[in-house]
Amino acid sequence: MIRHTGPVDFADLPAAVTGYLRAHDAKDATTAVAAFAPEATVTDDGRTYRGTAAIRAWLEQTGIQYTYTATLVGAERHSPDRYTAVQHLEGDFPGGQVDLRYRFVLDEHGSINRLDIAP
Repeated sequence: MIRHTGPVDFADLPAAVTGYLRAHDAKDATTAVAAFAPEATVTDDGRTYRGTAAIRAWLEQTGIQYTYTATLVGAERHSPDRYTAVQHLEGDFPGGQVDLRYRFVLDEHGSINRLDIAP
């Protein structure tokens, strides 16, 4: 059986990915953290956050640190459990704008097990 890999529409991303992206954009840490598996890890800006308590703290901090808008500019499926979403951010952070790649790995239940964020 051949499985589709490559570019996908936002509507075709897994529920955990779209739920996280929407909640993160809305600065809703409670909903965003619900998309993660209990033992999940997030790596952002060179730091790794392990477990939902650390991920919640990271989400709450990133929600107040800067003001920005995010626009999804691309998404790709690499395998049934691996996806990348690219968001263009503009705001009051150093540099003012950046394209960030959100690399998701899902667990067997469809929750986010790992998220790596980098330009």
